[in-house]
Amino acid sequence: MKVVIIGGVAGGPSLATRLRRITEKAEIVLLERGDHISYASCALPYYLGGVITDRDSLIERTPAILKQKNNIDVRVNNEVTAIDPVRQVLTVTELKTGEQYEEGYDKLVLATGARPVLPPITGINEVDNAFMIRSMTDADHIKSFMDAHQPQNVTVLGAGAAGVELAENFRHAGLAVTLVDQAQQVMQPYDSELTPFIQAELTQHDIRVILGQSVAMVQDQGRTVVLADGQHLPTDMLIVVTGVRPNNELAASAGIKLAANGHVVVDDHLATSVENIYAIGDVIETTSLITGLPTPSVLSSPANRQGHLLADILTGAPLTYNGFIGVSVVKIFDLTASCVGYTEQTLKAAGITDYETLFVTPFDHAFFYPNAQRLNIKLIFDKATGKIYGGQFVGHSGVDKRAAELSVAITGGLTVHDLPSMEFPYSPPYAASRDALNIVGYVALNKLNQTETVVNYSDLTQEERETGIFLDVREAGKPAYGTLRANLHVPLSELRDRLADIPKDRPVYILYRPGLAPYNATTILMGNGYQVVVVKSAEQGG
Repeated sequence: MKVVIIGGVAGGPSLATRLRRITEKAEIVLLERGDHISYASCALPYYLGGVITDRDSLIERTPAILKQKNNIDVRVNNEVTAIDPVRQVLTVTELKTGEQYEEGYDKLVLATGARPVLPPITGINEVDNAFMIRSMTDADHIKSFMDAHQPQNVTVLGAGAAGVELAENFRHAGLAVTLVDQAQQVMQPYDSELTPFIQAELTQHDIRVILGQSVAMVQDQGRTVVLADGQHLPTDMLIVVTGVRPNNELAASAGIKLAANGHVVVDDHLATSVENIYAIGDVIETTSLITGLPTPSVLSSPANRQGHLLADILTGAPLTYNGFIGVSVVKIFDLTASCVGYTEQTLKAAGITDYETLFVTPFDHAFFYPNAQRLNIKLIFDKATGKIYGGQFVGHSGVDKRAAELSVAITGGLTVHDLPSMEFPYSPPYAASRDALNIVGYVALNKLNQTETVVNYSDLTQEERETGIFLDVREAGKPAYGTLRANLHVPLSELRDRLADIPKDRPVYILYRPGLAPYNATTILMGNGYQVVVVKSAEQGG
């Protein structure tokens, strides 16, 4: 069997090395049009920021090593320009010589990945200080420019995970950083309960954040960035990280089925619609393990695991790919943000609206142990079954651990009903005796049992707004939360002693705030015969 793999960054090398470990008889050819294979693309921001100083450490394998250790024929700077699925032959160009040749295959694997999207910016192709970053070669170009020109400031266009990581690392390198995004928030598609913490961390470290704006043009040989509103930003360097699109041209020309978003459609064996052609990594659309709906697979960890699995499938193992969850983590200076599965934004985009959310802020470890800090958690789950759709975590420690645990719970088919009984390691420096995810489970069950009802202020009638008691239960010295203002303030610690101050002839609307205070106030008031609803303003999320 001859297996040819197109693409050598993440999934391709994983497939090739696993396949060789399974069988010595397969002929394995890996074709990569770039200069490098098997490099840590997610580490490139840290290399540019000087956190990682050894460039060679980012390259996990070289063609020579793969040939010597694994007997894999790796050809860099070799671009596949056409696929003939009938003859099962590729047309390949050796980019350094221009020589063209044909390469046959028995099984073909597309691991062609994705490329950056360049928005329409007037003048950007005429300057030498504007860059996109996706590959090791891109990073080399940026590093060479920085070494040669010693820029003092940089504009990063795109405030998603990649943009935020670059902003932090350029700040670490001593540059003044401006972060621009046309969205109204950083870290799309995180939800609005979480993003203020991330933005505050960025501004606290002197990163200028401009939202709701795009770059319209560059002027003065790239030294001036002009925003859509006419604002002029002086800059020594512009980095564009505004998303990616799949490298699907080869697949399309071979008649392989593509999804509406351009990703290659694969089945649960990672096979495309054309016989003997498979696909893995950023180029594919697979199914969500959570909902079963089509979803792109756009992270390096799934690409590696898909490559490993496909090697087994190609050699006859009775295995299937169960689907994509989507688990990511981002470092933002002293803060960590992690997302598992769907956010509320992506869930609505998928057409799923019958869900419940909760937002809690337990301590990241035992509160009496030094340096305990709040861990901000949002969970989204099905109202009827308790199925977990996704979770978002922002905090200073323990974030990746809780996100990983939630991912395992989703993989195992657990629901919010199972979270209270999950057993986690406890020691005061690491967790509380009731872990943060246990607490999430308790709150979720309270939601499902309708112990606490939460509505948006916009859902109230005019009469309810005019006659209702809007109660703030925050303790003295705590700041207000959201835009709603109370007409009665009774701290939670005084609530039982001051019930006489709260009329019983009208609904009591407890102003929402993060944490357990609204829930605790609800149980106290309901236990004393009050009609209680927790109300939140629109900008506090769903």
